[in-house]
Amino acid sequence: MKKIPLSDLHESLGAKMTEFGGFLMPVRYSSDKEEHLAVRNSVGVFDVSHMGEFTFKGKNALTLLQKICSNDIANLPIGKAQYNYFPNENGGVVDDLIVYKKAEEDYLMVVNASNIDKDWAWVSRWNEEIKADIQNISDDICLFAVQGPHAVASLQKLTTTDLAEMPYYAIAHITFAGIDNITIASTGYTKKGSGSFEVFVPKQDAELVWKKIFEAGAEFNIKPIGLGARDTLRMEMGYCLYGHELSDTISPLEAGLGWVTKFTKEFINHENLKKQKEEGIKRKLIAFKIPENGGIPRSHYEIVNEKGENIGEVTSGTLSPVLNIGVGLGYVPLEYANVGGEVFIKIRQKNWRAEVVKLPFV
Repeated sequence: MKKIPLSDLHESLGAKMTEFGGFLMPVRYSSDKEEHLAVRNSVGVFDVSHMGEFTFKGKNALTLLQKICSNDIANLPIGKAQYNYFPNENGGVVDDLIVYKKAEEDYLMVVNASNIDKDWAWVSRWNEEIKADIQNISDDICLFAVQGPHAVASLQKLTTTDLAEMPYYAIAHITFAGIDNITIASTGYTKKGSGSFEVFVPKQDAELVWKKIFEAGAEFNIKPIGLGARDTLRMEMGYCLYGHELSDTISPLEAGLGWVTKFTKEFINHENLKKQKEEGIKRKLIAFKIPENGGIPRSHYEIVNEKGENIGEVTSGTLSPVLNIGVGLGYVPLEYANVGGEVFIKIRQKNWRAEVVKLPFV
């Protein structure tokens, strides 16, 4: 199992550590609910240094990215980010990811921790003929996600760049915490829009930057946040998680990723995905909430209809700390996927009524 560079620091802060994506990671420092509400109401910091970072440079960088990614990167301006996925050859997804355009012929990609080796092999395979300048810099970079309504005020103390003026899904290179050329992005995983930043830090500067961030946010009672609250925050937004809503065998169109599947170009398996779009999908990812207290859905729980017949499976579920009811995601046939409709979640042999809702939950 790998350790992130600040693993010892997190243990000294009282973090409970657990395995995630092949890394030993802090799952919580106090409680999931306390950390969740800290991000919702003030500011929290996630150490997500387990994530993978690849660079794509040179005249062939765009050609490679256009081939392996679903979205149209030709339309990505300098200084902006774009959500994407790698389609595989069988109708599923290798991984979902974000591409940042740092400069002309200079791109940064962030991939999921559990898929770093798989993704790098996939990128390298398709680059054999294209020959872009690619590098896997995952071991050299630490990544801190600073999120919440007081994130801007906290981080602003560490730079002269006006962070409040950064649009959503943007990237900039700034002097931060006294260090030149730090990359910062307004791409928060758990909250859309202002109040969400990710700071890319060279590994050797990680502990200094972490401590500076906490000094800057002290007046707002800034807190370290573990993977437990990261997941409940992710769930309240209804974001897909690879290995749950996305996989090598789940269609991205069923997962609702048609909006980042651009047939304005050719990419891996685009013909089959285009055919599926034209013919129509047979099932769909839904969001649901259980209004009755006590019904908490979990991954792999059965979704049934009014007659008790199995129609699907929960992919992710939790108790929402803000709503204080069970919320979840899962795949069902199209006839059960209408917002306002109802399905039932089988929890300990009881079928709990659930309402199909529009995202986000909060």
